Amino acid sequence: MGTFCSVIKFENLQELKRLCHWGPIIALGVIAICSTMAMIDSVLWYWPLHTTGGSVNFIMLINWTVMILYNYFNAMFIGPGFVPLGWKPENSQDSMYLQYCQVCQAYKAPRSHHCRKCSRCVLKMDHHCPWINNCCGYQNHASFTLFLLLAPLGCIHAAFIFVMTMYTQLYNRLSFGWNTVKIDMSAARRDPLPIIPFGLAAFAATLFALGLALGTTIAVGMLFFIQIKIILRNQTSIESWIEEKAKDRIQYYQLDEVFVFPYDMGSRWKNFKQVFTWSGVPEGDGLEWPVREGCHQYSLTIEQLKQKADKRVRSVRYKVIEDYSGACCPLNKGIKTFFTSPCTEEPRIPLQKGEFILATRGLRYWLYGDKILDDSFIEGVSRIRGWFPRNCVEKCPCDAETEQAPEGEKKNR
Repeated sequence: MGTFCSVIKFENLQELKRLCHWGPIIALGVIAICSTMAMIDSVLWYWPLHTTGGSVNFIMLINWTVMILYNYFNAMFIGPGFVPLGWKPENSQDSMYLQYCQVCQAYKAPRSHHCRKCSRCVLKMDHHCPWINNCCGYQNHASFTLFLLLAPLGCIHAAFIFVMTMYTQLYNRLSFGWNTVKIDMSAARRDPLPIIPFGLAAFAATLFALGLALGTTIAVGMLFFIQIKIILRNQTSIESWIEEKAKDRIQYYQLDEVFVFPYDMGSRWKNFKQVFTWSGVPEGDGLEWPVREGCHQYSLTIEQLKQKADKRVRSVRYKVIEDYSGACCPLNKGIKTFFTSPCTEEPRIPLQKGEFILATRGLRYWLYGDKILDDSFIEGVSRIRGWFPRNCVEKCPCDAETEQAPEGEKKNR
């Protein structure tokens, strides 16, 4: 009930402005088209309401729509939660383990990061999602993930309705050569006939809605599996990249240590419960987190400070081995690259073979970084920042300046 009230009673009416953005407009438009067409097709042409099956089917369609919109608006308006302006740890000595945000005039709490779009430090930030026009983080991670689960399930149901509507309505009009196909058409027999005939306009609208439903099922379904994978490790997308760079740093300097992610509770079920609770309210306050044995509250932030001080791991130098046009979802870079394109407003960087890129973070099939416009890279020179496919680049050989550290330096680190 508390979550519901927080949706109805907006803390600030300015939050309504989040709807005035291409992301929510497209997302809500797809939901409206698919759910409306599914209900119309069911009632008028496929499964009449006066039958038991038709009534159950109609109720399920309404149920999908309500649950999808509920979790969508929760994720958008409740938001991720932000680090209080001017925040600092209770123990002043702990500030040495934290980074300071000049914009928020506060220390970054463990697992928090500053979002340029929101202009605030976000608690347990995962990413900024243009489809909800807000960040995904501590408070709305569960609602966002449930939306990613429910949207494909609802679209699968809607797609079934669309296919069966077109099949049943065209069954007696066209011959597809499907004489061997045996389908029980008793549910489709209408007596009397539908008030509105299934004409060309209805067929075109149903076919269009089917395309939207199938596309949403694939795209959003992929995002769900990505999210649930990191949730079962009790990580965020940013933290998975930090872990990858930590292992790279240890391997390069040949350190006698093993990086242990401090927030992994040791089992997938315990990690799952860190995000999903029966009350709908995430555990903790977003500033302090339970950690596994052998780690402490600032283990990850200390690793971040090490990486920030280490110029080599702060950004990894790549050489472009394949041209890239800068397309959002490139078809010619592989099916996995196409379907895992980052859902963000950040730009894509066009690449040409032979250019150099500095990657600062990334996903499995995409990297984010700076395109070097001057081969003699100097700090502060003009650059282009954005995403690019991982399979278009390869790591550069160790540079004399940044990679080939003296043996003594390696051991000292």
